[in-house]
Amino acid sequence: MKTKFITLLCGGATLMMMTSCASIFTKKGQDVTFKGIPGTTVYDKDKNRMIAHIGDNGFGEARINRQLKSKNLMATKEGYVTGYHTMGVKIQPCFWLNILWGGIPGMAIDAATGKMMKYEDKMIDVTLTPEETTAPVLTHAPEVKKIVSRNTPGTTSMEQTIVRWYFDSDPRGARIFYRVISNAPAEVKNTNETYMTTTPLEETKSFNIPGLTYENSRNVTIEIKVTKRGFEDQVKRFNVRQALDQQEISSFFELVPKE
Repeated sequence: MKTKFITLLCGGATLMMMTSCASIFTKKGQDVTFKGIPGTTVYDKDKNRMIAHIGDNGFGEARINRQLKSKNLMATKEGYVTGYHTMGVKIQPCFWLNILWGGIPGMAIDAATGKMMKYEDKMIDVTLTPEETTAPVLTHAPEVKKIVSRNTPGTTSMEQTIVRWYFDSDPRGARIFYRVISNAPAEVKNTNETYMTTTPLEETKSFNIPGLTYENSRNVTIEIKVTKRGFEDQVKRFNVRQALDQQEISSFFELVPKE
């Protein structure tokens, strides 16, 4: 009799486990990583509370409770335009096992607690854009054909215009090299590679390219190369006219290990 009671008790416990798969095997919270500019704060916009802070390494982590609907986020940092993001959700595969096992109570529990869902992205990019500055307008008629020259420094608004430089990589610590590639060599000269620093890099400075005008800037390219021991070199090129218009030159490099 005692043996039958124990067997019945174990069977009941097993049935309860099977009828609430996601409730037992899924945590209420989900770990999410944010990447962006150091000093950025990420808020739950709907609840108006902070959930993460981007550290000096450019990343921040948070454990966020699952819910049935998408979560709205807001990222802020002084001097930058506030960013808004939505964390989409999808149903967990484990939730459907309740149907196979006839676990209607388990499905109800998972739905009520929000554990039937999970956030679609484990990493979210919350990189912000700098606020507009009072830099002179580049397309002003008298400035269009003026040349940035070492012999006459500071004579054009283009030379004084500051743009944001931001480069990062995964993994970090990659060496950054910079060079100018010109399709108008009679006006703007090509340059050799110049070492800048290692990732991550964030600073504001001007291009200060001798011979550059707003008119010929469409024919000038900035080449950025990142290198790291054990990984393939990566190269990206940026049009100077576009960078001047946007007042930014930035990118993220996913490094690939060498075989």
